[in-house]
Amino acid sequence: MAPVFQDEGSSSVTSSPLQFFSMMSLSPTIGSPYPWLRELKSEERGLYLIHLLITCANHVAAGNLENANIALEQISHLASPDGDTMQRIAAYFTEALADRILKTWPGLHKALNSTRMSLLSEEILVRKVFFELFPFLKVAFVLTNQAITEAMEGEKMVHIIDLNVSEPAKWIALLQVLSARPEGPPHLRITGVHQQREVLDQMAHRLTEEAEKLDIPFQFNPIVSKLENLDVEQLRVKTGEALAISSDLQLHSLLASDDELLRKKSPLPSKTINGTHLSRVLQMNQSTLGELLEKDLVNGYSPSPDSASSSPLSLTTSVKMESFLNSLWGLTPKIMVITEQDSNHNGSSLMERLLEALYSYAALFDCLESTMTRTSVERLKVEKMLFGEEIKNIIACEGAERKERHEKLDKWIQRLDSAGFGNVPLSYYGMLQARRLLQGYGCDGYRIKEESGSVLICWQDRPLFSISAWRCRK
Repeated sequence: MAPVFQDEGSSSVTSSPLQFFSMMSLSPTIGSPYPWLRELKSEERGLYLIHLLITCANHVAAGNLENANIALEQISHLASPDGDTMQRIAAYFTEALADRILKTWPGLHKALNSTRMSLLSEEILVRKVFFELFPFLKVAFVLTNQAITEAMEGEKMVHIIDLNVSEPAKWIALLQVLSARPEGPPHLRITGVHQQREVLDQMAHRLTEEAEKLDIPFQFNPIVSKLENLDVEQLRVKTGEALAISSDLQLHSLLASDDELLRKKSPLPSKTINGTHLSRVLQMNQSTLGELLEKDLVNGYSPSPDSASSSPLSLTTSVKMESFLNSLWGLTPKIMVITEQDSNHNGSSLMERLLEALYSYAALFDCLESTMTRTSVERLKVEKMLFGEEIKNIIACEGAERKERHEKLDKWIQRLDSAGFGNVPLSYYGMLQARRLLQGYGCDGYRIKEESGSVLICWQDRPLFSISAWRCRK
């Protein structure tokens, strides 16, 4: 007997309007949702929302705005930013699709957003909430610090360049480790790059205060700049310093610089995806959105970690990235540690990006569903102000405006190898610390996986962030 849907505390569903919804066509004659939509149980509603999102995105990609509008109206009756996982994620994906439609009328889009205030201070605060709620950056910091500690053993003059300095806890932990070295602490200089002076001032104060407590000779060098505008000369690397470079969730933004030119030269048509095979999964009883999405939802489409189409740019044509990595190589760092989102969000077509983003953000939303209440203000802030804005950038934006160009670890390995860097396997002791941190987190959904000497932090079996260490090849 085929498995059937069950809601919490409910009996098996043996027949449902979902048996035929995938065969329906959304036509302009459907002005409002059928009454049975409100009767759907959680998993049925989740599948229907996925179906509607893909249908809507196909219409947006094809320029069929009338049918896209009908799909958006239907979704609005089911999606909710404070509902279950699928309702929440659908709310942000539909907002992104609607924003993409509005961008086709630049005047209208600008008018509707003319009074919108995007405060950098709010973004900084929500990133701090993300740091507290999830273990991803904590694990990355542990592995980064361990790699730097090992590379700097015996060095008397150490210079660390942080390409996205934001969280004092990261370097305070390193200061404490360095102060306990048998040979004594080194002279330490940290150069921090951030676009807001206030963040750099706070960082300088916290780290200087900690260094004084630990009696470590210390200097903080602030650079107010976006990464894409950074002049490597500003980093002021001195002869005789042992150099380490750290980048957290930043390098992917450099991929936006070349795309605008490439897109003008060869505009790529958006692909559409037919959802006729969706009916095959209507009998499946799955408990999380991630599991629903893993079940071959759309014509057998399954995101591939090594998909050749995951980036519109070949590795050799990403001029800005290549130039920046070559500049870093020219500084001859003893160690460089890179943390990036491990997802294929840099595809050339809207549909490709939407499906890849559904997979990865499903996992992130599932993390919060498993660890926090649905009414949590912190959860809502992270979903709306961080994940929601990233989803909007991935779905609604093109060219230089699309900064969230996350790529898989294998792409970064190829790119860094081409720039003259060799992989440094993360140490057993670093891995041990990272696993202990996750074990103490009180949630068994988080996993660590080793790959090519690097680390993938996963939710269940879905990789979400990668940490890799590098040094200059001679």
